[in-house]
Amino acid sequence: MIDTPVAQTDVDSLTEEEARGELKRLAAEIAEHDRRYHQEDDPVISDADYDALRQRNARIEARFPALVLGESPSSQVGAAPASGFGKITHRVPMLSLDNAFSDDDVREFVGRVRRFLKFDPLQGVLAVTAEPKIDGLSLSLRYEGGVLVYAATRGDGTTGENVTVNARTIGDIPARLSGDVPDVVEVRGEVYMAHKDFQALNERMEANGGKVFANPRNAAAGSLRQLKSEITASRPLRFFAYAWGEMSALPEDTQFAMAECLGRWGFQINPLMKRCESVEELLAVYHRIEESRAQLDYDIDGVVYKVDRLDLQERLGFVSRSPRWAIAHKFPAEQAYTILNDIEIQVGRTGALTPVAKLEPITVGGVVVSNATLHNEDYIKGIGQDGEPLREGKDLRVGDTVRIQRAGDVIPQIVDIDLEKRPADAKPYEFPTVCPACGSHAVREENEKTGRVDAIRRCTGGLICPAQATEKLKHFVSRNAFDIEGLGDKQVDAFYQEKLVTTPAEIFTLEERDKQSLTKLRNREGWGAVSAKNLFGAINARRSIDLNRFIFALGIRHVGEGNAKLLARAYGSWDAFYQAMQAARDPNGEAWAELNDIDGVGHIVAEALVEFFAEAHNREQLDKLLAQVSPKDAEKIEASGSPVAGKTVVFTGSLEQMTRDEAKAMAERFGAKVSGSVSKKTDLVVAGPGAGSKLKKAAELEVDVISEDDWFDLVGA
Repeated sequence: MIDTPVAQTDVDSLTEEEARGELKRLAAEIAEHDRRYHQEDDPVISDADYDALRQRNARIEARFPALVLGESPSSQVGAAPASGFGKITHRVPMLSLDNAFSDDDVREFVGRVRRFLKFDPLQGVLAVTAEPKIDGLSLSLRYEGGVLVYAATRGDGTTGENVTVNARTIGDIPARLSGDVPDVVEVRGEVYMAHKDFQALNERMEANGGKVFANPRNAAAGSLRQLKSEITASRPLRFFAYAWGEMSALPEDTQFAMAECLGRWGFQINPLMKRCESVEELLAVYHRIEESRAQLDYDIDGVVYKVDRLDLQERLGFVSRSPRWAIAHKFPAEQAYTILNDIEIQVGRTGALTPVAKLEPITVGGVVVSNATLHNEDYIKGIGQDGEPLREGKDLRVGDTVRIQRAGDVIPQIVDIDLEKRPADAKPYEFPTVCPACGSHAVREENEKTGRVDAIRRCTGGLICPAQATEKLKHFVSRNAFDIEGLGDKQVDAFYQEKLVTTPAEIFTLEERDKQSLTKLRNREGWGAVSAKNLFGAINARRSIDLNRFIFALGIRHVGEGNAKLLARAYGSWDAFYQAMQAARDPNGEAWAELNDIDGVGHIVAEALVEFFAEAHNREQLDKLLAQVSPKDAEKIEASGSPVAGKTVVFTGSLEQMTRDEAKAMAERFGAKVSGSVSKKTDLVVAGPGAGSKLKKAAELEVDVISEDDWFDLVGA
C-alpha cells in the first residue's frame, strides 16, 4: 500500500520538501491547462477544478513564502490577439478578476482588504460596490478630445485586437462623448447580446443555412471579431460600461461616482449596480441579483465587488493577474444527468496522461456538453483531486449515469454517479501503464525522500513520443509564441506524420525543401498555390521575433509567458541570456545567483532553465533554429523623467509607510527593477528599521543606501 499522493495531502500537513515539489507540479499542470484553454480553445478541465488548482497553489505559497516560484499560476491573463486583426497595446493592462464561490469567500475578501490597508472599522465605513458580471467580451475604448480613436479587445491583457471599425457599428458606443470630458478617456466594458436578439439571430442563421451559436456570449464575441464590419453591423450587439483605463484626469474619486460619470458621457451603465457599506449588504445584493437572473434579458455569471474609494484601490494595487481591490462572486453551476460512454487518454506536451470523459451529448444551460475532464487516475477511482472524495468514494465506470455541472457556467465536470443505474457488466477502469501514443512506459514519479507518488502519470518516451513532439511544435507556433498563421494543430499533425516538419528549425527550411521536392506543398490535399504561398509568407514574417516570445516558444518546463517576459527584460538580448544560462550551471557562480535574484524567478524555474541549456540535444536544436531566426532585443521599460528608471532597487528592513508589495509596485511604476538581494549590480538600497545583512552587504559594495522618507522624496510621491 502506497502513501497518500502529495497532490491529495492537506496543505497544512505538507513538509517543506513536499511543498516545493507540489508547487512545481501545480505550476506545470496549470500551465498545461492555460495552453489548452487560451491557445487551443480546447479545455479539458472544469472552471471550478481549474480554480481549485490555483487556490491550492496560493495556499501553499502563503504557508511557504520562501518557496514561491517565479512562474506564478496567477500571472496569465486571457489569450493573444488573433492574427487577422491589427494589434493595440493597452496603456493600462486589462487584468482578470479573482473568484469567490461562497459567502465566506466574500467575507474573507473584505477581511483581506481591511488587513492589507490596516483599515480600522472605527475610522469609517469601507464602502464596496456590487454590480452584475456580464457574460460577454471585454472591450476598451479610447477617446481623445471626446472623439472615439480606437477600440481593442482584452487579448492577453497587454495587447488586444484592433476592432475599431466594428465597434463603431454598436449603438451603445458613442462616437463622441457628451459634456465636459478629460482630454484622454479610456472606457472599458462588456460587449454582449440580449436573449431575444440572440434567439432571433440564431433563427435567421438557421433559416439561411448558417451555423447557429451555442450561447449569447459566443454570438457576441464572434460578431465583434468579424473581419467584415458589415457583418458586425448586422448583429444586435450592445455594450455596458463599468471601468476605465488611462485617463488624463479623473473627474470623481469613487468607483460608484465614476460609473455615474460614464452614464453622463453617453454610455449604458448597469442599473443594478449598488454601493454597499457592509458584507451583509453585499451578499443581499448578490442574492437579489441571483434570484432575478432568469428575468434579465442578458447573461450574467456572477456579481463583481470593487472597493469604492479610488485612493484605496491605488493603495491595494495588483497581484500579477488581478487587482486586490476587486473580486467576482460566481453563481452556482447548472447541473444535469447523462451517460459516460467512454474514457479517452490524451497525452500532453509534458507527457502527462490526462483522462477525458466522453459523454452522451446533453444540453446544460443552453450549451451542448459532450466532454468532461477526469484529471487523473485517482480521480476516476473516486479518491478526489485534493484528497476530498468528490463523489463520496464512488469510482467512475464506462456506462455510468453521471451528474454533470457547468462550473462557472462554462466548462463541465462530473460531480456524482447514480449507482442504481450502473450496468451489471460495468467494470472498474484500468488506467493504462503504457503511453497510447508511443507504447513507452507511463509512470507516476515517486519522491525518493518521502515515498509519495505524483498524481499524474507521465510517458517516459520523451523525444520519441509523437504526442509530445507534435505538442511541442504546436506550442512553438501558438499565438503567444511564434504565432505562425496557417500552421495550426491540423497542419502540424499532418506535417509531422509526413516527416515534413519534426523540429522547430524545419519549419523555417520548409519552403526551400519544398522547392527541391517532387511533391510540392501546393499539390497536397487541402493545399493550393495561394495557401502554400501564404504559409511560406507567414513563416518568413516570423524570422525576427521578440525575445520573450522566443524564450516562451522553447517550451522550457515552468517557463511560461510571465517568466519569459521577466527573463527577456532582465537580460535584454538572446546572447546575454544564453551565455548567462551556460554560466549558471555553476551553482556557486555569480550567474546562478543573478538568475535567482530576478524578482519573480524562483529556484525551481532557475533549475529548469539550467537543465534545459545543459542538454546537448537542446543546444543542437537551438543552433539549427538560430540559423533561421533572430530574436529581437527586449525593449527597455523606463518611466519618462523618473530618477530611478532602469535602476535596480532593493528594499530591506521594516517599511513603515507602505507594505513590501506596495513598495515593489511603486518602484516598477517608476521604471525600476526590484531585486531580492544586494549585489554589485544593485544601484540603490531602501532601508527601514531592522535592516541587517543586506545593509551590511550594501556597505561592503559601496551601494547607495537611503531611508523610506528619502525614497518618497526621490520619486516625488
